[in-house]
Amino acid sequence: MTNANLFQLGIGLATGAQEEDTEFGGLRPAANDNRRDLFDSAREDHFVRRDGKVFAGTHLILEVVNGTGLDDELRIQRAFREIVDVCGATLLHIHTHKFTPQGVSGVAVLAESHISVHTWPEIGYGAFDVFMCGDAQPRRAIGVLARAFETDDVRVRELLRGEDVVAEALEAGK
Repeated sequence: MTNANLFQLGIGLATGAQEEDTEFGGLRPAANDNRRDLFDSAREDHFVRRDGKVFAGTHLILEVVNGTGLDDELRIQRAFREIVDVCGATLLHIHTHKFTPQGVSGVAVLAESHISVHTWPEIGYGAFDVFMCGDAQPRRAIGVLARAFETDDVRVRELLRGEDVVAEALEAGK
């Protein structure tokens, strides 16, 4: 396998994470403290702290209904890029695939997590996921999708990923 192929797979990309950083699942206490406060906004763990909750990230399940252009691979890639920009995320890689006779699947891998899609253009439907951690603002993706696919019907469900896990870790003293 060539180095170009390894790069395409994401192998060898510098992420800033080291093996020792993952030993405690990202909840490693400070050297001088047995348990750092997970609610401390100065922590550099990229958890989201909102409304008295700490969680891994916001995962939006977005359904584009009565959309146009959902069979256009380049249009979907442009929408991904605009979502990244308006949400304040960091794009690492985009991969899309156009199906025959119609439909597109794709993913944008982000430093903050991902954006994904699968479309059924024959009925004007696109199933998007936008999952982001840290300071990113994933709700801004809603307007981008409405404009990109020319619809007023974007249905949204929100999940706070890891909310219970983070609370359990806090209770366990990690």
